[in-house]
Amino acid sequence: MNTVYSSIKGLGFYVPEQVVTNDDLTQYMDTSDAWIQERTGIKQRRFFTYGKETNASMATAASRMALERAGVEAKDVDLIVYATLSPDYFFPGSAFLMQRELGLEGIAVIDVRQQCSGFVYALSIADQFIKTGMYRTALVVGSEIQSSMMNKTTEGRNVAVIFGDGAGAAVVQATTDPEHRILSTHLHADGRYAEELYLKDPGSSRPNRFITSETATSEGINVVMNGNAVFKHAVVRFMEVINESLTANGYNADDLDLLVPHQANIRISGYVQQQMGLPDEKVFNNIQHYGNTTAASIPIALTEAFEQGCIKSGDLVCLAAFGSGFTWASALMRW
Repeated sequence: MNTVYSSIKGLGFYVPEQVVTNDDLTQYMDTSDAWIQERTGIKQRRFFTYGKETNASMATAASRMALERAGVEAKDVDLIVYATLSPDYFFPGSAFLMQRELGLEGIAVIDVRQQCSGFVYALSIADQFIKTGMYRTALVVGSEIQSSMMNKTTEGRNVAVIFGDGAGAAVVQATTDPEHRILSTHLHADGRYAEELYLKDPGSSRPNRFITSETATSEGINVVMNGNAVFKHAVVRFMEVINESLTANGYNADDLDLLVPHQANIRISGYVQQQMGLPDEKVFNNIQHYGNTTAASIPIALTEAFEQGCIKSGDLVCLAAFGSGFTWASALMRW
């Protein structure tokens, strides 16, 4: 009996039409294009349009593109794994809404709340289910609307300038081809640092109701980020988890054809690239154009890397992420 693996068969992404440049942000806060680029590498990002786009509608658009490119019909999907920190509803999750838009009532859906590592976690979940034979075709999605969560004033600029909106998706299918497949995934977390990057409210563990006039105007509705702590942990964990995936499969950094890191900050990606001795052509970055789209970041970048010819058949590709939780993860695949 042939061993069953999983493989990415199609990729897609969607970003809102509304382009917000660094200069545009100067209308709301005391900042500048030079200040933002120096600290993050970001030149622009996309913001959703209320009444036109939702978290689920963006994910649906990205999924339709991935399905078309994979040559797979929506009816063949038997699992959706959906990563987001910004669902349309408090509950149920956006996976249900996308399932409805795709007309896939009855199949299994899983919502993942692993923030910036969400897509890699979701990919790992799909990989495990497919390898056990429980499912054959999965849609793995990362989608975020973060512009509506940000404090777009000078007070909140350290966070607000970083994040953007968008969605990415991958069709993952069963395969018996040992040469072109997901080789391994590696997942980690450390809740000791949960409050270094978090959004406190709304939360269920509050007196009376979880949303009141007081909580709606409190500091708890603003994203809190200890930038120094995030940077220091990120550069260590990124390299650890990338090397973990390489070592597990008998490779080293020189064997990599492409690293697609979570698009958190160009300085983090640059530091990791330098420490691993990777040339520019082996690290894909597009944070300049979209900002940090959290769970959508890797699938958007992976899709663009494929579209631009940065990935070809047989390439060794590594996905790596680090984010709130803290959480970090990697996936190594032979394309």
